[in-house]
Amino acid sequence: MDFAFDARTEELRGKLLAFMDEYVYPAEALAEEQRAALASPWDTPAVVEELKAEARRQGLWNLFLPDAEYGAGLTNLQYAPLAEITGRSPQLAPTALNCAAPDTGNMEVLTQFGDEQQKKQWLEPLLAGEIRSAFAMTEPEVASSDATNITTHIRREGDEYVITGRKWYISGAMNPDCKIFIVMGKTDPEGADIRRQQSMVLVPRDTPGVTVKRAMQVFGYEDHYHGGHAEVIFDDARVPVTNLIGEEGGGFAIAQARLGPGRIHHCMRLIGMAERAIELMCRRAVSRTAFGKALGQQGVVHNWIADARVTVEQLRLLVLKTAWKMDTVGNRGAHTEIQAIKIATPRAVVDIIDRAIQLHGAGGVSQDFPLAELYAGARTLMIADGPDEVHQRSLARHELKKYL
Repeated sequence: MDFAFDARTEELRGKLLAFMDEYVYPAEALAEEQRAALASPWDTPAVVEELKAEARRQGLWNLFLPDAEYGAGLTNLQYAPLAEITGRSPQLAPTALNCAAPDTGNMEVLTQFGDEQQKKQWLEPLLAGEIRSAFAMTEPEVASSDATNITTHIRREGDEYVITGRKWYISGAMNPDCKIFIVMGKTDPEGADIRRQQSMVLVPRDTPGVTVKRAMQVFGYEDHYHGGHAEVIFDDARVPVTNLIGEEGGGFAIAQARLGPGRIHHCMRLIGMAERAIELMCRRAVSRTAFGKALGQQGVVHNWIADARVTVEQLRLLVLKTAWKMDTVGNRGAHTEIQAIKIATPRAVVDIIDRAIQLHGAGGVSQDFPLAELYAGARTLMIADGPDEVHQRSLARHELKKYL
């Protein structure tokens, strides 16, 4: 395993680091000022569109997509250090580069499983950053950590599918630019194979019977830049059968294909979040005095900073190994590593951010520093894309198989 950055990665890293310094970090405060003046908090601040235009001009666009026909054609190993950099400003940078979830996963689904008409109608405007999208799987009435539990019904009537169900924490759905939902529901709820009961269909936001009911908060945050996390009602919403993605009964497999890259992308960005927290921790430690000494001279602060650095270096190596393995043997072959990073990274980064908050005192939980929002995002990733316990269960069973 050679994790040295190749020439293309180095070139893109240099461009991206300069882009962050020159455009993204200065835009963080400006975006908040502009949002306060918007008619709706879900509208996009003008500076975000300016960032997108500049990123596209510099060739920092769709870096996440390994398919060279549609994206940048980077491997997971090439993309990992770039996603880490964007994680330092998770609200602005991924969106600026058209590399923000859930659009990334939805574009991957359409690239791999969409037909030509679906690609033309939905994938092309998503790749161009002209529209946003949402992925509707999680439901409030069932334990959605087990995707076979979903109850949304997709029944066929002639040349149409009729969708009925209630979803929540549907990321991106509050954004008025969100024009399309990928909805997972059951087309064969009584089928013998519980992993062949589900299908995925494309449901335009303006379809009669689709209601975006409310925004769900995450630790009190509405996550405006991400497009929010909505509760969505599907009440006999009808779409043509041509809106089926792949085949009937293929929804569970498509979901698994979608979530593999999504999990490693989240972990890549989490490392960037941890690096931002360490930077803020160090700046605070050398600029504040308590009990006659700089905070950076307190032994406990030394321990926090040292432990954080060791942890980040360990996590980065594990993420790079996972990326390398996905590139060389595929997502299925990297099963153990994908689950390992999904378990280890969020919980470790939560701890690092928590220490940074502690070092900042009241400022750490305020809106004057990004730490509280970083904490909320990292803590949520112990649940999103499968809670820790599900991955632990699967990983342990995989290990035990060797001894049975």
